[in-house]
Amino acid sequence: MVHRILMHVDLDAFFASVEQVILNISEETPLIIGSDPKNGRGRGIVSTCNYAARKFGVRSAMPISEAWKRCPAAPIGTAIYQRSRFHLYKKASNKVMALLSKQNDRFEQVSVDEAVLDITNTCDKSQDKAIAFAREAKQRISEQTRLTASIGIGPTRLLAKMASEIDKPNGLTHIDPNRISNIIDGRTLREIPGIGPKAATRLAEFNLTSIGEAREAGPDVLTEVLGELRGSWLWLAIEGETSDEVATIRTRKSIGKETTFPWDVARPTQVKETLSELCSEVQNWLMDLGAEARTIEVKLRYQGFETLIHSRTIMVETSHLRPIKDIATRLLTEMYDTDRQVRLVGIRLSNLSAHRGRQALLFEEE
Repeated sequence: MVHRILMHVDLDAFFASVEQVILNISEETPLIIGSDPKNGRGRGIVSTCNYAARKFGVRSAMPISEAWKRCPAAPIGTAIYQRSRFHLYKKASNKVMALLSKQNDRFEQVSVDEAVLDITNTCDKSQDKAIAFAREAKQRISEQTRLTASIGIGPTRLLAKMASEIDKPNGLTHIDPNRISNIIDGRTLREIPGIGPKAATRLAEFNLTSIGEAREAGPDVLTEVLGELRGSWLWLAIEGETSDEVATIRTRKSIGKETTFPWDVARPTQVKETLSELCSEVQNWLMDLGAEARTIEVKLRYQGFETLIHSRTIMVETSHLRPIKDIATRLLTEMYDTDRQVRLVGIRLSNLSAHRGRQALLFEEE
């Protein structure tokens, strides 16, 4: 049997890595992207940070004041704090995606820092050639952008994405289609994209915490625990049998709504309520089109016209309001400095496809 060969490219600590290049600082210097820390008195959150800052326990969505306690800037410490500059990250992303798309016609950008390529034919269906192709891709990215990427190779999109997470940063992991269980069975079910805290807790109640335990339990037990849809999906996922094509058409279709307030808004509740209303509007629009979406993007513009955009791509398309609202709210929280006044908020859905008549329950729950 000839298996497809999928390659998932994940740019390491992307925003922070771009800033490291622009600011010309060592990767050993802690770099934290987010709100103004105000010497430990700031009320915003960390958007992201580099690996040096993570060694101090700094994490995305952490209060910026807590990040300062763990990793202060000069003269107390050595950390550098930088506000998000999304236009620069988008520019760097475009350069990397152009490099990748030129090398392979079956290419799909799934977020600002991730892409998936079907390299089956490019590599003549050879696993060895696929590994060589991935190494060359990493080298091109490094030479032309000074960024690093972790790459995963596998027979499905999901396994390729999981592989890209195994050896970060700057790693390359290959999941041989004939040795899937050898490579992933020791990993936790929580590491599977689409298995969030609720599903993981439910599985743990049946003593299922690792992929190997789920495999041993079998498909009947998984459907009993998670229901027919999710249980069947999980079984196919760990068996490497999901069918998910990589787009050949690169046209980016999207729908979106945004609101510009008549005055700068200082109340966080008003911003959140407005975003919730916009979510309902675009979800209705999505239903009218008979479509589903995989990417949710939230736009926030502060007083002074500084604009931030955060997005998340989910593993299974959805047209349901709950996952759209949940993810949009989390994206807003990631970048919203509640000390600042807001001029505009918006939401955009992209990676659209025709509705396939099935309920999309497997959105990320992280």
